[in-house]
Amino acid sequence: MQAAVFHGDRRISIETIPRPVPVAGEALLRVRRTALCGSDGKLWLKGASVTAGHEIFGVVEHAGHPLDGRRCLVYIPVHCGACGSCLSGDTHLCLTESTLVGWNRPGGYCEYVSVPDQCLLPVPDDIDDVEAPLLLDTVSTSAHGIRLARRILSPEARPAVLVIGAGPIGLGAILALQHEGYRDISSADTRPHRVARAVALGAHEHPVGSMERRFDLVVEASGAHAARNFALANVLPRGVVVLLGENDAPWTIEETKPIRRKDFWMLRSFYFPKSEFDANVVLLRANRERYRSFVDAEFSLAELPGRFARFMAGETTKPQMVC
Repeated sequence: MQAAVFHGDRRISIETIPRPVPVAGEALLRVRRTALCGSDGKLWLKGASVTAGHEIFGVVEHAGHPLDGRRCLVYIPVHCGACGSCLSGDTHLCLTESTLVGWNRPGGYCEYVSVPDQCLLPVPDDIDDVEAPLLLDTVSTSAHGIRLARRILSPEARPAVLVIGAGPIGLGAILALQHEGYRDISSADTRPHRVARAVALGAHEHPVGSMERRFDLVVEASGAHAARNFALANVLPRGVVVLLGENDAPWTIEETKPIRRKDFWMLRSFYFPKSEFDANVVLLRANRERYRSFVDAEFSLAELPGRFARFMAGETTKPQMVC
């Protein structure tokens, strides 16, 4: 089969590699679409030991498998199902398994991928192929973080909300916030065209780095250390900071007076539990056209090297590779 190889130093090649052969407890998935994600940028720069790509949608092609012929998404975290986290429903926080599809297990920038049965999420028939990959990071990762914040800061309190970073996760957070009942939402991003997307969704523009207004809830969706530090300084007393963005580089917090002299909550949110999948489908259905608008490019596997570079340059929002 054809697959993308991430060599590092911003170089990707399309090469022929063996088609995977599933073992017991796995199924062969014919990839239909894999959405590009900014977190893959670290593999673009540093290289990957396995096939990258973790927002995967396809069709099971595995004779005799219970899901043969079904359209399915791939849930990234492989999980034991028996530890305290798994038994409590937090399948994304497994205490004994650290395997992630597309990171240390082959992912979806290819034609076929072998998927553990537990990681197959059947897609309802009314969700079309373009919408399906959005149910992973764009819808579900964002929504999970907002649900965590809602436990502390209810929308009934009419909090002022700032979303930092208007990429797919930040835009998804805006829609999830609105769905949960938050109304006073602002957005900040260094790229004007991204802020324009957020404003089109109903957010107000907030100048990057401005402390003229402070917020009860700050959702940090960029992963930039400067933005994280700003979030901690800007959030109001008894407010909540939700960290959704990712960054591998060490983060040092300088505990300045605006951070030290107040009570506030800081939440780190990772991915989502499988138990929230049905609620995430409801969220997508309620905002179908607005989510679809994020998909601004579709291209073949052969085009991935050039398209990925354009994506990392900020030219596209949520492009999808189509097989």
